[in-house]
Amino acid sequence: MTNEDKKPGGPDLAKGIPSSDLAEGAMLAGHVGDDEVLLARQGGKLFAVSAHCTHYHGPLADGLLVGDTVRCPWHHAHFSLQTGEALAAPALSPLTCWQVNERDGKIAVKSKKAAQPPAKKAGSASERFVIVGGGAAGFAAAEMLRRRGFAGSIMMLSNDDAAPVDRPNLSKDYLAGSAPEDWVPLRGEDWYAENKIDLKLKIEVSALDAKAKELTLGDGSKLKFDKLLLATGAEPVRLDIPGIGQKHVHTLRSLADCRAIIAQAKDAKRAIVIGASFIGLETAAALRARDIEVHVVAPEKRPLERVFGPQLGDFIRALHEEHGVKFHLEDSVTAIEGKRATLKGGNTLDADLVVVGVGVRPRLALAEKAGLAIDKGVSVNTYLETSAPAIYAAGDIARWPDPISGERIRVEHWVVAERQGQIAALNMIGLRTPFNSAPFFWSQHYDVPINYVGHAEKWDTIEIDGDVTKRDCVVRYKLGGRVLAVASIYRDKDSLEAGVDMEKRAGKAAAPA
Repeated sequence: MTNEDKKPGGPDLAKGIPSSDLAEGAMLAGHVGDDEVLLARQGGKLFAVSAHCTHYHGPLADGLLVGDTVRCPWHHAHFSLQTGEALAAPALSPLTCWQVNERDGKIAVKSKKAAQPPAKKAGSASERFVIVGGGAAGFAAAEMLRRRGFAGSIMMLSNDDAAPVDRPNLSKDYLAGSAPEDWVPLRGEDWYAENKIDLKLKIEVSALDAKAKELTLGDGSKLKFDKLLLATGAEPVRLDIPGIGQKHVHTLRSLADCRAIIAQAKDAKRAIVIGASFIGLETAAALRARDIEVHVVAPEKRPLERVFGPQLGDFIRALHEEHGVKFHLEDSVTAIEGKRATLKGGNTLDADLVVVGVGVRPRLALAEKAGLAIDKGVSVNTYLETSAPAIYAAGDIARWPDPISGERIRVEHWVVAERQGQIAALNMIGLRTPFNSAPFFWSQHYDVPINYVGHAEKWDTIEIDGDVTKRDCVVRYKLGGRVLAVASIYRDKDSLEAGVDMEKRAGKAAAPA
């Protein structure tokens, strides 16, 4: 995924370039010694930062300048041109910044700037913040609290047995065998101690007393808090069919799940994936990369049609079939006897490995029992506050008022969860910040990435610019003439611009009359 072994290209920015080579609003990738550097002129000012995103090394020169930020073309991370800070997930680490001089019609990049000083202390050292959940939202919140100088204690309670991981990798590169396991943790074990984040693993939270600001843990012990973030995430839907509990039948959510699938995949020759969800199809692609025969069984007429519509649904099916996946659509598995699965239509399939990917459901029990307002999720306002004072919710469980669509929505995607965790953290320390981000996710199928920005639960029009079959398109989902969502294949700039347009619309909708 990285280009670290290649020699840096572009002009030598230390020697300088003519000022006329960099127009207002333009970017140029070059190098200073062995460092790849992005040079930008925006708002009459010059900036020089690292040339690649700190998430998956996306080339920022192919991205978009928005105000004093640059956005990554691959997964829409936002960085400050002034400070290099990663302002919006999925990137969490900052870019390096460089000194830039313009003199006598020439622009030259000089030495690296010193790292930004630590943030001023925020909040009281005696305050206790607790985060329930060890996924995307919980981790991003803890990281942002410390980044913004929160001085109190932070405790993360996770029912997982591993520290927070890069979950998208579990169904993509790591599962396919093309990424090492050291890519998977979001941060190394030392990071939590260095940032004074008390991460508790394999901990269940059995009850929440919102008035008393107290949690009851699985062992019966009590835990007080001043502010609480609920980021309990979602869990895989479990099928209730005979044979589902066998050792070669798996769901995929945690690192432990992924390790178990990889262990069996080493000797497997044939696999069944139950469900044509994102997880199911990405798993199918990963197992094909391991040269395993894969059969996908799902009740839909087309894979992912509910999200992408018929055109992209047909394309995705054809793409997987090109790579040898066999589909059994409008069908379902009714029983698994040993290594033989029986289908509702009467056929049987043999497999050494079965992965169930039929969706997830939000973990709402803790919030429901505590009496928090529930509406197909934990109801929150634009600041991600629940119906109880000092209690916030983010990620897969949160249902919020989306100013882009004008609807209350809940979205089960990684980048949304991370960004909500970041915004919740800002609000927990009093930096009143609305969540107006355009929802975004990406899905990888072999060498084809599909980016999706916005949220469309229904539409009356699908407009296609380009050619889906040639893997070069923008697909717009409209309702009543308004664009609610945009999917794209290899049209990164269009995807970024769609997100900016949606956020401008959100800003207008949120502005006081």
